[in-house]
Amino acid sequence: MNITARYANLLVHYCLEVKKGDRLFISSTSLAEPLVKEVYRAAYKAGAKLVEYDLAFDGRDKIFLEHGSNEALSTPPTLFKLAMEEYECYLNIRAPFNLRDKPGTNAERQELRTNTMAPILKNYFERTADRRLRRNLCQWPTEASAQEAGMSLAEYENFVFGACNLFENDPQGAWLQVRKDQQKIVDHLNKCTDFRYLNGETDLKFSGKGRIWMNSDGQTNMPSGEVYTSPVEDSAQGKVHFSYPCIYQGNEVEGVTLWVKDGYVEKWEATKGKDFLDQIFAMPGTRRFGEAAIGTNYKIQQMTKNILFDEKIGGTVHLAIGQSYLQTGGKNESSVHWDMITDMTNGGEIWADEELIYKNGKFLI
Repeated sequence: MNITARYANLLVHYCLEVKKGDRLFISSTSLAEPLVKEVYRAAYKAGAKLVEYDLAFDGRDKIFLEHGSNEALSTPPTLFKLAMEEYECYLNIRAPFNLRDKPGTNAERQELRTNTMAPILKNYFERTADRRLRRNLCQWPTEASAQEAGMSLAEYENFVFGACNLFENDPQGAWLQVRKDQQKIVDHLNKCTDFRYLNGETDLKFSGKGRIWMNSDGQTNMPSGEVYTSPVEDSAQGKVHFSYPCIYQGNEVEGVTLWVKDGYVEKWEATKGKDFLDQIFAMPGTRRFGEAAIGTNYKIQQMTKNILFDEKIGGTVHLAIGQSYLQTGGKNESSVHWDMITDMTNGGEIWADEELIYKNGKFLI
């Protein structure tokens, strides 16, 4: 079995657990055709009754945002909306043509489209929370992503496939072992209430009372390797500095520091891209944290400017401003979920109920 077929089988059988009678919707670009073809084959062999897909062409979103009328921007995508409301499985394969070519549209037009998509995304979050919609986000290597990561395409393919455990004799078995190992961690975290992230430039406390730490074992993201929760919305206190560049919607913001009181981001600074950060913090729900997490995938040890991989870097923690995860008990609502990452390998500590449970990028439990 070639690597693409191995990837497709992992996505269909482990990540999405496609079974007889399921409907699967695939969203990607035409660059991912080799993987889409193998997923299509594997899903129907697994008994799916319907596999449909949306493959974007180069520049589609830019053309739409620049030339679509207000009526067009206010019209939800029919098939995507139906899939989020009714289908059992959803696969989003990232395969970008260009990560630098941003739509030259104004903020009002972007906001109009964001508001149009908000009810669909709310439905998506609700149905994925209890796995009525089994979803997975993954990556197909393209030249654009390789260049962004500072790698050749061949190097990037090895990086992506390695992070997904596709070179293992039994990729699914490897992810089941990740699940087992991380379950010990989340079991301990779920017995605790008060948490503290601490390093040279960060001292942030938050409460997880009544919340659930989740074991991200490759089913919803491929690759994965993290444990995460949604902090109690008014509980975060202190300061957090993000040592990695913060990237959202193709915008790169560096040197981000946030000051937080009673869960609310009162002040922020950035050494690069502060104007974009200002714009995001003007949006509803963005000045509270929707996620607190710890990266555990030690096969990922470099930033690639792709949050699917970067937030999983073993030895880091990340916090997301905006939308909470309903499955963790989170209540914050926003059209934004922006993960921001900081390194913990040089003296970083995590405390849980005044017990040191993590130091220098490794768990002690």
